[in-house]
Amino acid sequence: MIVQLRICVPGELSGIVVESCESQVGVAEIALQKGASVMPAGDVVQIMLARESVEGLVEKLHALDVQKRGSISVIMPDLVLSDRADKAEAAAPGQGADAVIWDEVSRQTGEDSRLTWSFLAFLILATQLAAIGIVTDSTIAIVGAMAVGPEFGPLAALAVALVRRERRLGRDAALALGIGFPVAMLAAALTAWLSVPLGLFPRDALDHGSAVEFIYHPGPYSLIVAVLAGMAGMLSVISRRSAALIGVFISVTTVPAAGYVAVALVLGEYQKAAGSALQLFLNLLGIVVAAVGVLLFYRLVTKRLSPDAALQLRRRAVRPQR
Repeated sequence: MIVQLRICVPGELSGIVVESCESQVGVAEIALQKGASVMPAGDVVQIMLARESVEGLVEKLHALDVQKRGSISVIMPDLVLSDRADKAEAAAPGQGADAVIWDEVSRQTGEDSRLTWSFLAFLILATQLAAIGIVTDSTIAIVGAMAVGPEFGPLAALAVALVRRERRLGRDAALALGIGFPVAMLAAALTAWLSVPLGLFPRDALDHGSAVEFIYHPGPYSLIVAVLAGMAGMLSVISRRSAALIGVFISVTTVPAAGYVAVALVLGEYQKAAGSALQLFLNLLGIVVAAVGVLLFYRLVTKRLSPDAALQLRRRAVRPQR
């Protein structure tokens, strides 16, 4: 997999940037356009390289503070026909599908973790679907609610924030979860409270829901499934395989558990509400812990730029360029 980097950099830094690119294994092409950038004024460097080499080069560029003095854009071309690119991929260590671009992971999870109106709308709709499935004993509706729920985004962002110590990302994720679930549960409870007098479902509806007993009966497999789902979800984020997330969504009972808590509280089934709340907690905890584990593993096996090498690059950058 070939990736294109576009680097906008001040003229006095372009020389050391090009040298850093030339020394990076897996680079296929380097193009330098002097004075091509108008705002900010400077040069534009374009690089074609193997995906597994991107993180190493980006680390060097961060050491040069390129992201502060200019910009770094990462582009994923759909098709690259080049013998040099093929040789660069073969020379780069590892596999492109296993490569992690940490800034990409942080940005992607950050976009999915914010408390927005669309996030609230999807979570409310998913919880409503789950509540309907619970009172009608419909497994299909519950599975549909799992697929609609958007909660994995903030959970993945929370894991990234814990591993990379990004407080702002963790705060946004915690805010989305901390406000989103209570609001969605309150909306489901209000709907259930209005539905009972209208005769849409009887007060003993939870006593006959044999198909949904798994929601309020947490056990060891509740945590095991959540851990497996968290690992699969984070792997899908890292490898950019969004289709795998659908399987993650429909394997954990976060949204159904939230809907069950709301309905059970309205109907006075406090023991079942407590069991559902525990199920929700175990699922959220298991997903985050597993995602953190996956990120720590990838961070361990990914080669990082040493502090001494970063300092050496900075010193070279401040020297006058000939």
